[in-house]
Amino acid sequence: MAYTDREDLNYLGELFLVGAYMTPFLNMIGGLEGQRSKVSKSFIHPIAQPWGLSAASQPAISEAVSVAAQTAGTVIRAQDTNTVQIFQETVDVSYAKQSTIGEISGLSAVGDQPVEDEFGFQKAAALRQIALDADYSMLNGTYQAGANATTAAKMRGIITACLTNTVAAGGIDISKALIDEVLREMADNGAVFQNMVLLCNAFQKQGISDIYGYAPEDRHVGGVNIKQIETDFAMIGIVYAPNVPAATVLISDMDYVFPTFCPVPDKGLLFYEDKDATAASKKGQLYGQIGIDYGPEEFHGTLTDLSTS
Repeated sequence: MAYTDREDLNYLGELFLVGAYMTPFLNMIGGLEGQRSKVSKSFIHPIAQPWGLSAASQPAISEAVSVAAQTAGTVIRAQDTNTVQIFQETVDVSYAKQSTIGEISGLSAVGDQPVEDEFGFQKAAALRQIALDADYSMLNGTYQAGANATTAAKMRGIITACLTNTVAAGGIDISKALIDEVLREMADNGAVFQNMVLLCNAFQKQGISDIYGYAPEDRHVGGVNIKQIETDFAMIGIVYAPNVPAATVLISDMDYVFPTFCPVPDKGLLFYEDKDATAASKKGQLYGQIGIDYGPEEFHGTLTDLSTS
């Protein structure tokens, strides 16, 4: 981010943040304040130790075999890992910009412009940007280990992680049959269905309301807004999440999803600190080492390649 100076103009009028800035997934798992979080002392951290049993079968063991020497079986375990990554935003506002809150551009009218503290405004905006980027990364991140100081560590998002339970729709509209198919895959692969939430973008949210909605006749009120669906395996909440890709639906067990932090000693999880300015400005940074722990990826599922028009 470039430093802020008097060329970044002030205007009259109420402030409104616009665009797809909401972070419902991040909020649901505890946000950036450390609620429900896990702490790691290294960037790469374990998130699950999966193991499984053999397929069910009927034993055929005779008395003679039962008293003979037996060959022991071994259950093999594995380890799933993820990494935290660096989130950093710098705020740098010139002294001149901080001083000239009365300089107004655009339409002139009676009144004061709403930003009386330029540095505070930029700092708050930087924090919102980190939250938005964290929400996006926790959903869609592509894994990259920070193998050395010049390689950026990048977390694996929960959507990217869903390899066991995923159904490719082939470009067709979302349907109950597709949702049933991915739920069936999840059940067959051991999902426990504790606290299920379906997260989707705007187009798929409307599609789900069309599928499951039933509006009783009324002369004054029409329409539906489906917020929960009953399925064969669990009640599933429906959440509009702007950072879920338009052609994708995520079904996640939120009891197993946590933000992960690798705290900086004497600083904390996500912190602000003033930095030495190089000249006539005030400078600071927001910094955190943040990731996601989604437990066994088999507890979640995705629908991909859905129609978006």
